[in-house]
Order: sequence, then C-alpha cells, then structure tokens
Amino acid sequence: MSELHKFLFDGLPVRGMIVRLTDAWTEVLARRASNKTTGAWPPPVAELLGEMAAAGVLMQSNIKFNGALVLQIFGDGPVKVAVAEVQPDFGLRVTAKVVGNVGVNDRLSDMVNVNNLGRCAITLDPKDKFPGQQPYQGVVPLFGDRHEKLQSLGEVLEHYMLQSEQLDTTLVLAADDKVAAGLLIQRLPTEGEGNLAGSLVSKANEDEIGVNEDYNRISILARSLTRAELLGLDVDTILHRLFWEEKVLRFEPLAGAQGPRFACTCSRERVAGMIRSLGQDEAASILAERAEIEVGCDFCGQQYRFDPVDAAQIFTSPGDQPPVNPTVQ
Repeated sequence: MSELHKFLFDGLPVRGMIVRLTDAWTEVLARRASNKTTGAWPPPVAELLGEMAAAGVLMQSNIKFNGALVLQIFGDGPVKVAVAEVQPDFGLRVTAKVVGNVGVNDRLSDMVNVNNLGRCAITLDPKDKFPGQQPYQGVVPLFGDRHEKLQSLGEVLEHYMLQSEQLDTTLVLAADDKVAAGLLIQRLPTEGEGNLAGSLVSKANEDEIGVNEDYNRISILARSLTRAELLGLDVDTILHRLFWEEKVLRFEPLAGAQGPRFACTCSRERVAGMIRSLGQDEAASILAERAEIEVGCDFCGQQYRFDPVDAAQIFTSPGDQPPVNPTVQ
C-alpha cells in the first residue's frame, strides 16, 4: 500500500519525509498501458512522471493549503509537457504529452530541455477561490546558476525551493515500473511556515542558506541513498541505514484512505462543460463529421461519448428540457 512518512530530527532544525507509491503508481501505469489509443509511456517518461508524482506528494504534505498542487515540466524536447497533480487529500494523477521519439537512456535535458528552454512550474490552485482570486504559480528554468542544464528532477526542485522559499532542500527521487519513491530533507525555516508562495523570503532565512551544519550533515547522509535502496527497501530500513546515529522523531504514517492514492477529478459533467465552451456550432460540426463527440481523459484514460441527443441536452437550458417519465427505464 502506498504510504507517506514524516519525521523530525530531535533538537535540530531539520525535517524529513519519505513517500512510497506502490499500488497508486502501478494503477497509473496500468491505466495508461490499457489505453488503446496511446499505449504505455516510454520508460524514461514513465520514470520522470513517477518521480514527479512522488515529489508532488512530498511538497503537498509540506504545506498547509486547501487545493491542488500541480507540478509541470515543459520545454522544447520530445516530451512537450509532463504534469503531476496532487490534491490536499493526496489523491494524485499524472500525464505527459510526447511529441517525438524518446531514447531508452534519455534524461531530463534530453526529453524537455534540448536547447535549455525548459521550465518547471508549480501551481497552487485553491479549492474555494475568492472572487477574482488567481492560483499562485512559480516558474523556474531547468538550468542552474551558471546556465548549466540540470539533469534530474530532484536538482530542479531543490533549485526551485532555494529560490522561492530560501530553504535548503535535499530531494532523492526514483521510479520504476513497480514503485515511485522520494526522500525529502529540509532545513526548517527560521521564521514563518512553508507554503511555496514566497512567504519565507527574509533576511533570517537567507542568512542560514548553506551554512547550517546540522542540515548539511543530514543532507550528506540522505544523498548517500542509492536508487536501488530507495526503490527496494522499506522505510524503517532506510531511516536506520541513513540516520542510525541521529534521534529521529516519527509521526504516524499516512496510508490507505488517508495516504497517497490514484484519483482522477474528471467527470462527464466537466467534459460536458468543456463541450459547451466550444459552442453549439463547433459541436454540431464534430457530430456531422463523426456522428458522436468522444473525449478521453489524458490522466485516467476514461472515455466520454456524446451522441447528438446528449449534445443537444448540453446546449438546452434545464427549464427547456422535457420532464423525465419515472415509468420509462
């Protein structure tokens, strides 16, 4: 079962989290593989999406926010865009648009940052928006301070957190066809609380960047974790292997209904709203050509079909629709 573990280092300004996506991740992959239109993602794309899903859960669990966290990577390579969305209850979904050939050994820069034009965007979309309220979004390039291409998602997000939050962060991410996992270590803010919206920008937090000895020691230990260990070992073993000399205070893990799991927010009603936004003339044109309007969800693979009668109901106001005869099945 997929699980999320949070922990603190007693007496030190450092926190940590480990996520292991098992059933949630294999369901994502199975749904994509069963889609007859698209088929499975190329392995490097699936690995990137798994790392994004794990990172999204870690970041969502690190903030107090009633809304979706959307992590996007986009650029000028064969992968036009990759998206991971995590709801506040840790329901997650991912997708990617692949427009070219992806090599079996391609890395992040090969897939989305060929000419160093790639970007990473993190969007916080509130569930209950105030009138006129817009989602918060932060965007960073896929290169470092010297314009060198960053080769891993972990490096990109560490760079993002340092720029937006002024907090030292260590991220170790990995994914295969069975598990998507991540370890996050972060220096606690000197003041304020992390919310990915720039509230931590302060002289006190800036002065601590890179110089806290406790964080630096624990970060070095965390970076010694190998990909095989992160994917293959249970959380207890990982924490003992890395931090056996530290006093780690652990919280109750989140799993099952409280933990990370696959969930898609698509619905027939939302698709109908999208068709309505196209306009009646455009919908009629599609129906004339294909006899029905078919829309597939890129995240979960669900197919929604609307015949001419369905489409007519979309553009008919509720008061104009005929009453339903309860005796007719």
